[in-house]
Amino acid sequence: MSGSPERGSRRAANARKRISRRPSRLGTPAGAAAGPDRTREAAAGFPGLLGRVWERARTAAGPRAAVEVLLGLDGHVPPDVQLRALSTSDEAAVMALWGLTWRTPDPDAPDAPTVPVPATATDAETDTGNGTGTGTGTGAAADEPVFLGELGLTKGGRVVLRAPAQGPLDRSELVGGVLRVPWSRQAADAYQDRLDRAAVRTARTLADCRGWLDRQGGKGRDELVEQAREAALRTAPFVLYQDDRRYTNFRDQNTITGKTLWPGHPDCVLSGLKGLPLELWSDSDVQMLIALTLLIRSAGFGRVEEANGTQLGLDHVAAMLERVRVAYEAVPGGTPVAAAASHRVADLAALAEALGARRRQLLGTARLYREIHGPLMHKIERVGADTDAVRERDARLAARLAGRLPLAGASLGELGLPGGAGPLWLAEPHGSFATGLESLLYETVAACAEEFRADFAMSRGMRSLPDLVERMREERWAEICDWDITRYFCCVVPREQARAHFGGSAATLADAAWAMSSRMQYNSWHFVPGNLPRDPAVVARDHFVPPTVPDVAFFSDQHHHGHVTNKVRFSIRSPQAVEVGGRVFNGFIDLRLLRCAGAPFDEEDLLVAHRVSGLLARATGLAARLVAKGVPLAVTSFDAGWHWRTIAGPAGSGAALSDPAGAVR
Repeated sequence: MSGSPERGSRRAANARKRISRRPSRLGTPAGAAAGPDRTREAAAGFPGLLGRVWERARTAAGPRAAVEVLLGLDGHVPPDVQLRALSTSDEAAVMALWGLTWRTPDPDAPDAPTVPVPATATDAETDTGNGTGTGTGTGAAADEPVFLGELGLTKGGRVVLRAPAQGPLDRSELVGGVLRVPWSRQAADAYQDRLDRAAVRTARTLADCRGWLDRQGGKGRDELVEQAREAALRTAPFVLYQDDRRYTNFRDQNTITGKTLWPGHPDCVLSGLKGLPLELWSDSDVQMLIALTLLIRSAGFGRVEEANGTQLGLDHVAAMLERVRVAYEAVPGGTPVAAAASHRVADLAALAEALGARRRQLLGTARLYREIHGPLMHKIERVGADTDAVRERDARLAARLAGRLPLAGASLGELGLPGGAGPLWLAEPHGSFATGLESLLYETVAACAEEFRADFAMSRGMRSLPDLVERMREERWAEICDWDITRYFCCVVPREQARAHFGGSAATLADAAWAMSSRMQYNSWHFVPGNLPRDPAVVARDHFVPPTVPDVAFFSDQHHHGHVTNKVRFSIRSPQAVEVGGRVFNGFIDLRLLRCAGAPFDEEDLLVAHRVSGLLARATGLAARLVAKGVPLAVTSFDAGWHWRTIAGPAGSGAALSDPAGAVR
């Protein structure tokens, strides 16, 4: 007796899943390879970077030069990020020894030591952990050393010091050994003075924080805890500090709900605070929750990532909010935001809420974007400025696309259909593509690979807009959440020059492109539910809050395994919202540009790329409106076979790369 059609269909689907989708092994059984196609280089990723940074610091000309190398991770992050990561003791030590601080003068709470900061010794002894090895510099101390301290770099990338009255640094937490740092009497006195000031400031802050939380009542505190827990669950990884205590949702280090700790897990700090009497909260937890609350009020969950790698003290949050306020004030128009009256929680909460309102005004007019510094996953919000160079590159790309597609216009924003032609061509065959939308996607991505000298350019989206519209009309949210990544696509186009980063092999390049395409399909899968109503199926489904502003990343080949393996060092991501079936989907499509080496992308690149992604979003929105009227439109290209044919060619020769535009004609 034959099986049911449903069972046969399921068997066929499962059989397809057991076939490799890697372009170079299409049609072969999955998992049948003798070994990995590529092995990760020993020096790749964050541990390798830290090892190189430590070696540079170890051979620097003394402790001052060494600490400057460590603070900037040898040019890989802004030094002020590391300065804001220092514990109270380490911050005092770095200021006392070398006069380095992230703080600006505050007449109400002066931070400058009353004892003059002396010149310090530059002779240093390097201790590799077994007492061997020395390194010397030049110069002399202002007076004889009274204490021999230590300087180290943790495996998390933080600078740590041993100051007077402290024991040796924990070698198991350090990248290498330690550098010996002589302390003069003047430096020791300056250090103690700063510690005394910090103790007064901390006591005042804690009393204010506990008083503010007490006024929220038990229900109000539980709501703040739940909001922070939701933020941790729905955002990218973060690592935050409260003195030496670490709060993170990142991998196996998790202390907060994330990929490792499910909501309500007893090891999650936030779960442990819900319902707990305030008097039983630790001082660190009190400051952590208030800091997260202020950050979220100023810009939503994404602002938390802008504190990545830094301290959660109230003065740190106040400094960040003031930097944001100053940046927003530079944008003409809108409601001005006054500086906080003080660093008390109530005043900072008022500032955060005003910044949140101001940001919502700016999102429709200003060019907000984020810098991402990969080694510490730190993000900085910026306000971009259009220039003549941006407009010239915009016009150049518009002219190229108008020459290849049925579009007309002097700029990307003006590109439209010429004459009386309607948008129906997006659903009709164009060139060798089944739809004009696919042709437009490919031509735009290919043009960007050349214009931006990107090793890879790509854009993602949903394969079947009709399926999405149908499920939305019937409010079948659970079905949308159940879709797997094959419901999404990503068109990846590498430049021929990218092959040099993959051993000169077109086949390896095609495999890398497909790996990127698959990851981008996952990103779409991860973002779409964040735009749906809070149905139980949506809440239960793993998803992130969809992105709304573009970003430019530096040295992102550090933590993300895919980035490390595929050499994603510098990148631009430009997400765009698209209206489908009357609902706005943030982050529904994007344009991404990647470089494996060379110079990083800059603000000009990002602003032009965002104009390009705006064109793709408008085209996708037009396609969605056609679908709403009953026009069938599905994206069938950009699967593994397509990437193999267009990148490696029919015989894996790579011939298709010589003319990206002609590869699919």
